[in-house]
Amino acid sequence: MPSLLILGGTAWLGRETAAQAIARGWDVTCLARGVSGVVAPGAELIVADRDASSPYRDVAARDWDAVVEVSWQPRHVREAAEALEGRALHWTYVSSVAAYVPTRTVVAEDAPLREPVLPDAVVDTSQYDAAKVRCELETLRAQPDALLVRAGVIVGPGDPTERFAYWPRRAALAGDGPMLVPAPPAHPLQLVDVRDLAAWNLGAIEAGVTGPVNAVGEQRAGLELIELVREVAGAHGPLVRPAADWLLARGVRPWKGADSLPLWVPDDGGPARTGFHDGTRFRDTGAVRRPLIETVRDVLAEERALGVDRPGTAGLSRERELALIAEFKRG
Repeated sequence: MPSLLILGGTAWLGRETAAQAIARGWDVTCLARGVSGVVAPGAELIVADRDASSPYRDVAARDWDAVVEVSWQPRHVREAAEALEGRALHWTYVSSVAAYVPTRTVVAEDAPLREPVLPDAVVDTSQYDAAKVRCELETLRAQPDALLVRAGVIVGPGDPTERFAYWPRRAALAGDGPMLVPAPPAHPLQLVDVRDLAAWNLGAIEAGVTGPVNAVGEQRAGLELIELVREVAGAHGPLVRPAADWLLARGVRPWKGADSLPLWVPDDGGPARTGFHDGTRFRDTGAVRRPLIETVRDVLAEERALGVDRPGTAGLSRERELALIAEFKRG
């Protein structure tokens, strides 16, 4: 029975990886504080605070067939990789395509990376991209044969950011009413379902895949996603499509968070941090990507169970959306 240690494992991708590994018959241990959620049934939880002293004492005394690391705090990543040096047959670090220098040309895994943060930087989300670069470097110092999973935009059921879920929820709530959608141009999207990413990662561990891999979906326009969620939700109302300048002037934020239009990045003619990454190696190493409509259906089912009219953590409230629509129509 292969042994897997997940540094994390109580939240979204880590928990999905643990659940799928258990279903494969693996022996799964998760090291976490245990405050972000509960481990998958059948997994062992070792409670540890990675900011405390000697958090890896209990896991560094064992040998592991595989370790999966998901943190983006450089010190956590460095100390774990060093503490478990020589203890793991395979090491995965979950990075991001945001580690690359922004581009408008589809790039493979040898493309230039951003300047990293300093080794001992304590980072916040504003430094996420550069922190991922530093974490890759720290991983490779102690685990030179690591698999570096440069993930695109991860979507699917259970997403704590609600970036993707906003759109099927909003389509279902809008119904035959109007729906606010940003007008083109916008940067494209490359979406990968969390379940497909976890399944590929476990297969890559079994196959001994190492080095960087762009774990991304196919490139598609944001409007394609909007059309799909409306089809699945049965929404037939009019689309109201202000230009980016109009939306930005009224405080509508791109990409994520409250008062945003999630996953929207206006195209100003410059480079982009996501949407332009070559997924050939991902496919060649066994990735199977489900149709996007399946992800939309599953997320919408989850959203309906939770309540499509509940307050969300991402996007516009329906009241704010309708107010913007009314203002736009007034000219």
